[in-house]
This record gives sequence, structure tokens and C-alpha cells, in this order.
Amino acid sequence: MQSARRCLAPLAVAALLVATPSLADGPVCAPVSKVPLERYLRQLTLDLLGRPPTYEEYRAAQARGEVTVEDVRALMEQEAFYERLRDYHRALLWSNVSGSISNNRRSRLFGTGESGSPLSLRGTASNSLRGANDQVCNAYIDQDACNAWREDPHAEPAGEKACYDERGVPLPVSWDYDTSYFRCERLDQNPTNATITSCEEAEGQGRIDPKYRYFCDMRRRSDGSLVPYLCMPDPGRSTTVGLTKEELDGSGRVVAFTRADPNSTTSPMRLDRCTLELELKGGIRGSYDTPRGCIQREGYVKRPAAPFWFAEGGEVAVCAIEAQTRAANPWTLESCESARFSGDRSCGCGERMRRCEASDGSTHSARLRAINDEPLWLADSVVRRDEPYFNILTTRRSSVNGPLSALHRDAQGVGVFNITPPAELAVIPAVPFAEEETWRDYVRGEEHSGVLTTPSYLFRFPTQRARVNHFYEAFLCKTFAPPEDASLPPAEDACNRENNLAKRCGCNYCHATIEPVGAHWGRFAERAALFLDPEIFPRLDPKCRDCALAGNTSCGGECGQYIMKAYDGDGAGSLGMLTTYLYRTPDEELNIEGGPSLLVQRMLQTGDLERCTVRRVWQEFLGRPMSAEEQRLYLEPLAEGFARDGHRFKALIESVVMTDAYRRID
Repeated sequence: MQSARRCLAPLAVAALLVATPSLADGPVCAPVSKVPLERYLRQLTLDLLGRPPTYEEYRAAQARGEVTVEDVRALMEQEAFYERLRDYHRALLWSNVSGSISNNRRSRLFGTGESGSPLSLRGTASNSLRGANDQVCNAYIDQDACNAWREDPHAEPAGEKACYDERGVPLPVSWDYDTSYFRCERLDQNPTNATITSCEEAEGQGRIDPKYRYFCDMRRRSDGSLVPYLCMPDPGRSTTVGLTKEELDGSGRVVAFTRADPNSTTSPMRLDRCTLELELKGGIRGSYDTPRGCIQREGYVKRPAAPFWFAEGGEVAVCAIEAQTRAANPWTLESCESARFSGDRSCGCGERMRRCEASDGSTHSARLRAINDEPLWLADSVVRRDEPYFNILTTRRSSVNGPLSALHRDAQGVGVFNITPPAELAVIPAVPFAEEETWRDYVRGEEHSGVLTTPSYLFRFPTQRARVNHFYEAFLCKTFAPPEDASLPPAEDACNRENNLAKRCGCNYCHATIEPVGAHWGRFAERAALFLDPEIFPRLDPKCRDCALAGNTSCGGECGQYIMKAYDGDGAGSLGMLTTYLYRTPDEELNIEGGPSLLVQRMLQTGDLERCTVRRVWQEFLGRPMSAEEQRLYLEPLAEGFARDGHRFKALIESVVMTDAYRRID
């Protein structure tokens, strides 16, 4: 039995879908007295509004001698009621993606934007851009006038240095030796000599051997002053202790340290002198890298438009790399609209730093809140307008606030939020980023279906199977559980090795249902909120197929959504096909094209949606599941009345709180 359960790990629940309610039956209660008027009013206002009645509300009800339907309806018109229902739907939908979307902080900008503190990427991102973690650009050199200041004139080219390459990519304007590899000793100390303010003076006064001129480094102190240091491979580190052999140029100056033992396997084998020259990855022009042991800094620039999260606009200082706005590397044409932007010195943060984030994480948190709240406002709009309740599962209408509008319209959150804009950008309302409390409606594309295709749902339930599981639990009150007589054939049976879970022994109890239903989300990528548009992601991509047949499973990074490896006969015949089509029957392919809205239409024909909604509202407002006797007395009448009233959610709540069961003392 344990082995039968293990094969269902992708779903995290076991086998057979059963119709047994997931809300447990309780004991049958005998008729008891109803609560008095005052207590009934108190129950209603606490349940509907989250507060006790006011003195005036008590007096008005006592004067009438009863709580009427009109009283209930009046309570449900108050704003506190809609806030109460947003909380209800947050719990129903598990609308919290904080644990589903992680920000690795590579895109956070640090600095104030003022002179001397330019905005810059740090952490691991600066390792790719400048040669070491947590490094900033040179805040003392204007990139556009990089020859106005030379920090290491003794080791820089005699002529003018280049501020940018031929296609406008910022180049280093100064360098420092990385103390992860070099031990740097200050030359104006031990003994102290205030007259030594440059490498030339240190050399002239005999503090360094002229052959080490290139390893004299003018390093900037915390007060901004430049002080000469001699930097040599650190003999105290196991990785650099053996770098003792000196390689000289034609003038007798050391240009590199190599290992005395050429057979050593310790890395690095050599450390070259630092210069302003960048290395090329794989010899590809525009694919820049920094030499090992060197920190190469570009300068800063001034930009007239402040980052989008700044409360006030105006000119800001930005490191020249981060200030760029390109959509692609001008040399290699690799996209900057992906996570790779933070490691490509030709990309930058985009207009108004749209690809980057505030250092304190506030922009990331604001986006998470917006994604979490979107389905709640969608449900709110359906209930508030007294539309059929199941429009929350099918409507194309949704809404955006400032952070969500900017995320979609400005392509923010690159590399963190993998989201396809839900409509043409001109359709999505333009709400300023700072306006978190402003929500404006719009109509999404034809592929969308209520809360089931919001980023909140897609990120929170990252796989097709997880999306199916929660839909059944939340809206059908059904769970996936193994039958009592579930069993597996002998281990040697080939059925146990079937890759199609809908057919694998033991797994098929559950996945024979899950796989076809999951196909309704087949055009929405897993672990993302991307819509796989058929015009961009055809069912079969010839280029991906040819790459797969040639053994090129990466295919330039363009085929991540396609089958690129074969693990069985079906897989071998499906190379180059969109992954979601693997093992699909013709009927399941229709589910892919129909999307989640087709699933909801089918479920509306069974009555399960109505019955489950009745049971959830009952549990919410009575604080317990329906007992077996209450199901017999109330479930079908309430479900039928719900359908007859046009699936109006407020009408259902009204019916539940007017029942004898709600009013009795138990």
C-alpha cells in the first residue's frame, strides 16, 4: 500500500477521486430553541460585518420586534460585508504567493541616487559586471568624461582611454586588485610617510621594486582619498600560495604570477596584472567578462528620470552599466528581457529602472500584495454587482492597482515574475505604481477564465495537477484519496514503469481523472503565469524537433516548453512537441484548447458547484460543517434555490442565515 501512495508524489495526494464530502458529517441535532432577537442580531453582524451591533441597531430591531430579510440585505450592502467576503475568498483560494515567488535580490538597486552614492546592482550581480561581489562603480568618475580623472596613471594607457565600446557599452574606467586573491599593503605606512601619495612616489622612494609597478594599486579609502598599495598574490591562501613564478614583459616589469609547479591542479594557475581591458567569454565580442583577481569599475552617469519607485522625480546618479535601457545585447542580440540582464554589462535596468527593484524589497512586496489581492477584487466585483457567482470562475474581467498595472504595462520584475500581460497593453489601465489602493477594471484576453487564470492562482498552484487538485477541493468539495482496496501488481510488472500516470498501475486510480482535467490549463505554463499563445508556441515546433533529433536539448534556450528528450516510445514520437500535449487523447487536446472555462461549463451541468458552495457558505457562517441530518434537510433545497436565484451569492448567504439551523441554540 505504501508503494501505491509513493507513485502519487507529483500530486502530493493519493489515488482515487471520491465523491465523499471533504467537510465531515457531524452529529444529528434534535430541535432546540431559537436564539433571542438580540443574540440573533449579534450573530448576524459579527458574521456579516465582523463587528457587534451598535446601540442604535439594537434599539431599531427591538422596536420592530424581529430581524427581517430587509435587515439582512441592508447589512450586506455595507462596505464591511465586502471586506468580509474578500477575506473569505482569500482563504478559499489560498491567495498568497509569497512562498511561490522568490526574489534572489540580484535585481535590487542600492545607493541613494545622490552624488557619491550612485544606484547600482550589488551582491552576486556585481560579480558578473565588475569582477567581485558587492562592488559598486566608481562614484568619482563621470563615465561620459572618463579621461578627466585617472586613478592609476602609472599603469593606464598613455593615450586616452575608451569610455564606451563601438556600440555604446560602458567600459571600465578604473580597477582594483581583488583581496580574495591578493594581499595589498599600504605603501605610505610602516613606516609612515605622508609624502607618498602615488605609486610613482612610492617607486621613487624605494618602497617598491620598479618591476612591480603594475601591481601598485591606487585604492580609495572611506574618506574618498586615494592611497597607494602594493598587491601581491596572497601567500596566506591555499589557492594563491603557489603563485610565485614571475612573468616579465619586454621592459622587465612583472605582468603575471604563475605557479612554480606546472603540474599543479590548484586553480588559478596564473594571475595577470589588472588593466582596463575586459576579457571576452569564448572569444565572442560583446560577451564581456572580468579577469580573475581584478575588480573593474565603470563610472557613473546622471539620468533625468528617477526610478519608478521614487516618491519624487528628478535627476539621479546611476552606475553607467545599470543606467542602460537596451532590449538586447547590441553585439550578440541576446535578450535583456530575462534574468540574464543582471549579468550582461550591455543591458542595464531599462527606462526608469523598470527591470530593477528598490533595495529594501518594497517593490517586490508591493507586487506580491497586488497579485494576492487581484482574485479577491475579481470576486468582489461579481458579488457586489449581484452577478451569477460562478462568474468568478469564468469572467474575463479583472482589475489592476498601481504595482500590478506597472508590472504588466512596463514589463517590470524581469527574471522574477514570469507573467504574460493578460491583455493588450493599451487595454490595461495605467495606474501609477504608488497607488496600491486604487483598483480599476478592464477585460482580459479570450484565454482567461476568472480567478483560475490569475497570476495568484497559477503561481500558488504551479503545476497542472496542483491546479486541478485545488479546483476540486475548493469548488467541488471533493478530494483525491485512495480506494480502500487499492493495490499494485508485482514490482516486475511493466505497468509499474509506465511514464503516463493516467495508465501507471496504482497511479491511474487518481490520474485517470487528474490528467484529462489538468489539460484545461495546458496553455498556461507550469511554475509561471505565462500564456503559451498558439501563434508563438505551436503544438509542434520544427526547430525544436530538429534540435532534439540532433541532441541539442537547449536549442539556444528557445525550447524550454517543448519535449526535447525521449524517455519512452511516445516521447520519441513527440520530440519538438509542446510538453502539455504528451500522452494526450483527442478529447484531452480539446480540453487544452477549451481552457479552464470549458471545465467550469461542464461542472455547472452536474450540480456539484452549487452543492459545494452551499456547504462552504454553511461552514463559514455556522462555524461547522453540515451534519448528516442538515444535509438531508437543507442541502438540496438551498442548492436548488441558489440555482433558481441565478447563482446570486448574497441571496445564498441570506437563505443560510435565515434558516432555523442558523438561529437555533446548540
